[in-house]
Amino acid sequence: WEDREQTLFRSTAVGDDMDRALVKSDGSFTYFAADVAYLKDKVERGFVDLIYVLGADHGGYVKRLEALARAVAGDSVKLTVLLCQLVKLFRDGEPVRMSKRSGDFVTLRDVVEEVGRDPIRFMMLYRKNDAPLDFDFAKVTEQSKDNPVFYVQYASARCHSVFRQASEQLGEANFDRNRLAASVAALADEGEIALIRKLAEYPRLIESAALSLEPHRLAFYLYDLASGFHAQWNRGHDNQDLRFVKVNDRESTYARLGLVQAVSDVLTSGLTLIGADAPTEMR
Repeated sequence: WEDREQTLFRSTAVGDDMDRALVKSDGSFTYFAADVAYLKDKVERGFVDLIYVLGADHGGYVKRLEALARAVAGDSVKLTVLLCQLVKLFRDGEPVRMSKRSGDFVTLRDVVEEVGRDPIRFMMLYRKNDAPLDFDFAKVTEQSKDNPVFYVQYASARCHSVFRQASEQLGEANFDRNRLAASVAALADEGEIALIRKLAEYPRLIESAALSLEPHRLAFYLYDLASGFHAQWNRGHDNQDLRFVKVNDRESTYARLGLVQAVSDVLTSGLTLIGADAPTEMR
């Protein structure tokens, strides 16, 4: 131990457990000094809602950030710290071993290059931030209902497939969106009504997810909507009276196409918010 002068932030005066060092013994600034400058800059630029996203291993940082916000801005800003649990990588059901000491680790770039952007973005949101994520390379690329991102994107592609089929069978290259929307009122099947109710939840779902800082709600919703759409498509496959396209019944066809268009619009909107593609066909 060697006594020396040190520049400290007196954070105990604003609720922290201990005063925090701002300058190291070699004269360079600490990580916390950078946090001070960054938070002060945000406050000076007029931000009043400050949201920090930290790993679960940085839980001890919460109190010092709260103290810093009080010292810099008093009660004029709202500081929220979200702790995210760690991600565990699996390959063929076995955990991928990583070690900093041996230099054996997998970067995010490696994962993107192997499985693509969309699976990562969707799966990172397909859980609450405080829940651990087991990321299995095989599972996020398989084409099945057990792969949420595939299941949702497949629903998007299937919507477009319905319209291509309708164009071929009805001889119409384009469909009037206003006419389709107006025709939806004719729908009466329980599966169709369930889809309409699910679609009606979307605006409030987006609002609640934003206000609660819980984007996983959107990923869950998209999966549920896709499940409902796939179920209705399967019912039409088994019962021709429930098919989306009925050449001899244009009234019900337009009504169902209006429903398919609405499902497609919401899936596209939700996937776009997540940062994933809404494909028109699966490749």
